[in-house]
Amino acid sequence: MTRASPNPSDPIGVFDSGVGGLSVLHEIRRELPHEDLLYVADSRYAPYGERSLEEIAARATTITECLISEGAKAVVVACNTATGAAVRELRARYALPIVAMEPAVKPAVAHTRTGVVGVLATSQTLASHKFVQLLGRLGGEAEVLVQPCPGLVEQVERGELRSERTRTLLTRYLEPLLARRADTIVLGCTHYPHLRLPIQELVGPAVTLLDSGAAVARQVRHRLAEQALLRPHAGRPGGERFWTSGDPARVAAVIAELWPGSVAVEPLPAMGKVVAAAG
Repeated sequence: MTRASPNPSDPIGVFDSGVGGLSVLHEIRRELPHEDLLYVADSRYAPYGERSLEEIAARATTITECLISEGAKAVVVACNTATGAAVRELRARYALPIVAMEPAVKPAVAHTRTGVVGVLATSQTLASHKFVQLLGRLGGEAEVLVQPCPGLVEQVERGELRSERTRTLLTRYLEPLLARRADTIVLGCTHYPHLRLPIQELVGPAVTLLDSGAAVARQVRHRLAEQALLRPHAGRPGGERFWTSGDPARVAAVIAELWPGSVAVEPLPAMGKVVAAAG
C-alpha cells in the first residue's frame, strides 16, 4: 500500500490477536497522552499461539494494511507471537515505524537474586527464532525456565480474569517455576499483564513480575521523535478507536473491563478508507 507521507497529527496503530494488547495500549497512552490511538483486536483468529506462522504473518499484514488505510503513522505489533512470526516481513514491506514486542527476559536476568527466571508465554513465542536468539544473547547469565501456558489467552479473551478455571491454570503453570526457586517471572504474552493481580497473589510478594509494555511505549516515543512524528501538545488528550474481527458486542464487553471509560468497538473492515482518529 502507498500513502502520503505521515505527519505528526496522524494516529498510532496498535494490534494484537485480541484484547491482550490493551496492556501495551495503556502504557502508550501513559507515555504519549496527546497521541490519537487506533487498536485492532483480531479476536476471530485468537489465540495466535495455536496458529501456523504463515497464518499469523498473513493476519499481521492484513491488519497493518487496515491501520495504514486509517492513517496510522506507526504500527505497534502488541503481540509477542505475531512479533516472532511477522515483524521482519512487516518491516521489509512498510516504510513507517514498526515497533514490536520482546519478552522482558534481559531485565529479569539483571533483576534476579536466586539466578532463576521464569518465562510465561505461548508455545509459538517460546518456539520462535526471535525468542531463541534472545536467550542466546544472554549467554547463560541466569537459568531461564520457559513455561508454555495453553488456555490463558482464551481466559482473558472471555474476560475471566478471576474465575476458578483461570486460577487453576495459573497454579499449574506457576508451581514448577516456584519449585525451582524462580524469583522473577516474565509475563511474555501481552494478555498476561491483565492477570497480574491473581498471579501476584499466587507467587507472593517476594517474586517480581515483569512485562515489556512500558519499554515498548518508550520505544514508540523514540521512533516517532527521531522521525519528527511526535504530535505537539494540542491542548486536548488523545482519543482512541477500536476495531475487532470478532463479535463487536462481545469484544466491547471484555474491553469495558480492561479500558477506562466508554468504548465503542467497530467491525474490522476488509479495507478501510483513510479517516482521522477520533478525539
